[in-house]
Amino acid sequence: MAEYVIKLADERGRIQEQVQVAGSAEELRSRFSQAGYYVYSVRPRGMRGVGGSRKRANLEAFIIFNQQFLTLIRAGLPILGSLDMLVKGQKNPTFRAQLENVSARVRTGESLSAAFEAQGGFPLIYTTTLLAGERSGQLEDVLSRYLAFQRISLSFRKKLIASLLYPCLLIVMVLALFIFLISFVVPRFAMLYDQLGTNLPAATRMLLSVGNNFQHYILWVLAGIALIVYGLFRYSQTTAGAARIDRMRIGMPVFGNIWRKYQVALFVRTLSSLLTGGLPPVPSLETAARSISSNTIAQAVMASVGTVREGKSLAQSLEKTGVFPDLAVEMIDVGESTGALPQMLNSVAEFFEEDVQTALTASLALIEPAILIVMGSVVVVILIALYLPIFSLGQASTMGGH
Repeated sequence: MAEYVIKLADERGRIQEQVQVAGSAEELRSRFSQAGYYVYSVRPRGMRGVGGSRKRANLEAFIIFNQQFLTLIRAGLPILGSLDMLVKGQKNPTFRAQLENVSARVRTGESLSAAFEAQGGFPLIYTTTLLAGERSGQLEDVLSRYLAFQRISLSFRKKLIASLLYPCLLIVMVLALFIFLISFVVPRFAMLYDQLGTNLPAATRMLLSVGNNFQHYILWVLAGIALIVYGLFRYSQTTAGAARIDRMRIGMPVFGNIWRKYQVALFVRTLSSLLTGGLPPVPSLETAARSISSNTIAQAVMASVGTVREGKSLAQSLEKTGVFPDLAVEMIDVGESTGALPQMLNSVAEFFEEDVQTALTASLALIEPAILIVMGSVVVVILIALYLPIFSLGQASTMGGH
């Protein structure tokens, strides 16, 4: 007998975690399922995955693995044989170790969803989807839907990254050019003007002072920036920090609204996938909420769960949070009224994904020339300040010649 941590929901959707003693994870899962509970996960107490690691699997490698896994299952191979075959061909040592552990657990009678959940590095939606497939006997269908969902999400993410790449490159170039001018060009002019011993304009003196201080204190400045970045990173890992940073991100002009729509699109697409897979509404809502990055939207969804439990519609519950756009709420309401909620959720996701892409492209189209203008202005100001004494000397010598 061993101790297990079981996470479950009762018939009203209330979530709880308990420590129970059982002969195996499957035995414990079966016991609570027969008692009418919805079992999310069962893991040995104190276990945190392979070697205590919770390293996330690479998404692209994970999609390829699942595509191969689905192909083998459809070809009639047993789950355990398919896993063993894919483990042998896996090049990534961490992923390979996780799959070996999954295979070993399945061999001892543990369910596939529980074996993946015990690793700790796989998406929550994946383990929940597997569980739904096992309970309904439609593992192939739910795996196929999960793959379709992930392909769309990955494609959309790549488009966003591609859109942001050029502006980020421009910003890096601006910073690199500024550092080069201040740390290399300005000190050379400072040496020249020291040798000439001329009176310098205020703008030139200020620029030379910045250049000298930059050379003397650059290491301290870099160390300070590194400490600030590290402090912000550590703060963002805390519950309060993550919540505040997310509120600031959503409150940003232009980009805050884009971020909110992106997270709403991700949430509704995840929810659609889970509902289509046969999960009850409350567990689907909670899983979808934990699958998004926005702490503000996730908390709003969690707050709406209680309203859904009371029998109110999903549209009313989400509208009450004040976080979801009106259009999303209206479309969800139509989906509930027509009995086609999963399909309507997909339509909501598609609409907002396209809206995010359009808004981001339009915003970046304005930002890119702005960055170039700033870069040009900085260079012009620095060059004018550096060459102003030379112009003054040239004028003075011309007047002296006359």
